Amino acid sequence: MDRDMRLATLARPRLALGPFGEAGRSGRRLSLDRGDDGIAWLLLDREDTAVNTFDARFFEELDAALKALEADPPKALVIRSSKPAGFAMGADVNEFRGLTDRAEAAARVAAANALYDRLERLATAKIAVIHGTCAGGGTELVLCCDLRLAIADASLSLPEIRLGLHPGLGGTARLSHLIDPVQAMTLMLTGGDVSARRAKRLGLVDAVIEERHVENALAAAIAGKLAPHRPGWRDRALRTRPVRMLAAWQMRRKADAKARPEHYPAPQALIHLWEEHGGDRAAMLEAERASFTDLLTGDTAQALFRVFALRGHLRARSRGTGHDPGHGIAHVHVVGAGVMGGEIAAWCALKGFRVTFTDPDLSAMGKAYAAACKLYERQIPRPPERIAARDRLIWDPRGAGAAQADLVIEAAPEKPELKRRIYFDLEPRLKAGAILATNTSSLSLKSLAEPLKRPQNFLALHFFNPVSRMPLVEVARHDATADAAFDRALAFTGALAKLPAPVAAAPGFLVNRVLMPYLLEALTLLDEGLAREAVDEAAEAFGMPMGPIELADQVGLDICLAVARTLGEAQGSSAPAIPRWLEEKVEKGELGRKTGAGLYAYRNGKAQKDRPKAPAGPQITDRLILPMLNTTVACLREGVVADADTADAGMIFGAGFAPFRGGPLAYARARGIAHVVERLDELAKAHGPRFAPDAGWEALGEPGTG
Repeated sequence: MDRDMRLATLARPRLALGPFGEAGRSGRRLSLDRGDDGIAWLLLDREDTAVNTFDARFFEELDAALKALEADPPKALVIRSSKPAGFAMGADVNEFRGLTDRAEAAARVAAANALYDRLERLATAKIAVIHGTCAGGGTELVLCCDLRLAIADASLSLPEIRLGLHPGLGGTARLSHLIDPVQAMTLMLTGGDVSARRAKRLGLVDAVIEERHVENALAAAIAGKLAPHRPGWRDRALRTRPVRMLAAWQMRRKADAKARPEHYPAPQALIHLWEEHGGDRAAMLEAERASFTDLLTGDTAQALFRVFALRGHLRARSRGTGHDPGHGIAHVHVVGAGVMGGEIAAWCALKGFRVTFTDPDLSAMGKAYAAACKLYERQIPRPPERIAARDRLIWDPRGAGAAQADLVIEAAPEKPELKRRIYFDLEPRLKAGAILATNTSSLSLKSLAEPLKRPQNFLALHFFNPVSRMPLVEVARHDATADAAFDRALAFTGALAKLPAPVAAAPGFLVNRVLMPYLLEALTLLDEGLAREAVDEAAEAFGMPMGPIELADQVGLDICLAVARTLGEAQGSSAPAIPRWLEEKVEKGELGRKTGAGLYAYRNGKAQKDRPKAPAGPQITDRLILPMLNTTVACLREGVVADADTADAGMIFGAGFAPFRGGPLAYARARGIAHVVERLDELAKAHGPRFAPDAGWEALGEPGTG
């Protein structure tokens, strides 16, 4: 039975129980139906969205369903989804935003947990049939069932840790008492997906089946012919107090290495919860609710809820993900097989596009192709799909693919004359309507577009390094860019599973424009005698994923110098000074991580650092961070970005600005606009006009702005 036939079967008329199951009711979340065979079906079907998420109305309808089932228990209860996209995405995160009152949060958490407890205690066989994505509260829902049948395409996860939480609907206790508790903790601490087959090996699901076998599998389950997973002696041994203490110690070390507990408390809270209560299921269920409530109302989770919303804000700009027919792009041609060009070509092919790529240096093309194959080994588990991705990535030394391409991406070095020569050769060969995009962020789009005969089809698609891990793409237009071309570029970015940030064609766009004062101030601090490790530690203690010295090496000192020069020309006397020794390092070829030496030396790709002798202090942190805030405000005032949400999202997803702080403008508001402006004034008096507060602060501070 294919997916459409399954959905048609699920929609067949049955006896509806309860008002929430009435036909035609707008906004329904659930339907509870009973067939003539005495089997009840609880179908997840949120009518106002393409995926199932759990909001207050869902829990109201679940309460009504449980009352009906408790009053007249069926022979068996089957729970599944009517959505093609999958089982359920879990809680509707929007309902958590702004929930900082602990008493209110505790009451809501307790009420939701009571419903899951009632489902678990229901005196009938409960069978979940899972397809597609099953995440968060959806996974916790199926853990309340006696049996879990997974369609082969299913994936299960408990990703709450990514929102500054741990599972809060009984998932910590139910999962760690169902499967190997160390494996359970690993799943919750990483938040990653588990395929159906791996879930079966772990004991998280009891059978993996094809859609056409669902009916037979349900019949076997109801007849008692399918045995549920039961934890073995090893699982029980791992829940003993001494073993938990040792395992928790190891987990803490790994968690601390990934995220500072003062910034992200959820991993340590989860580890503490299991260490203290993992041997007693009932006690762990009770303790989970209190711990979850504390995290839910805390600053970190509330900031990460905003980050989740910001991700949605950018996704909406792509007008949907997947291969939206609106972008009309099937063939991508990439010019330049260096680090960026090679990764862009590889990623486009991975995401299903036919890609030709060219470079005058055949050895560069060979390295790019080899790197792409390694990427596919990591990213694509099934060999046939891996081979298909490689087949879509086509060597094109003569550049013949440009004539058939719907989109050409130029990723040549940041030299205006070189780019113009490439365009002079390319443009006459492009088919009508093809988009020509540059990966630059530092050069003037207007200047690059001047010789073009069809400037309306020219724009920038600025990817970040490494392309496979950085989610943001800045999509920039100049004055002559056509709306249709810009909209197609936004949709194409969404089809790549990237987040498009629409920006105006200003030097550096948003991210590099904001990062450059941060990086140059770090270099100034080195000139003043501060150790590079101390500078990096000051930024990392604030919450940046990488300090500015190491980041400069990661970006490449040559790129940093080129961007700094371009921004310096645009900003004049207010631009930060470029140290002469930076130019000397670039001249000597000490470009950072890619050459094995830059501001740090590198061994096996890892910066060789000494331990900082002393903390740098808040004064140093302000000198690094406040210029980023100030420049973000300038970008908003100048219209480089249209709104504060895009500015914050761009800096989080493009530069790694401390997510738990919600973005530079959110952090400024939390700290207090007046206080930030006062500190900038103080720094300007002490260190020069580069710290002078931007005129945009006044508007940002007004109620209802940003």
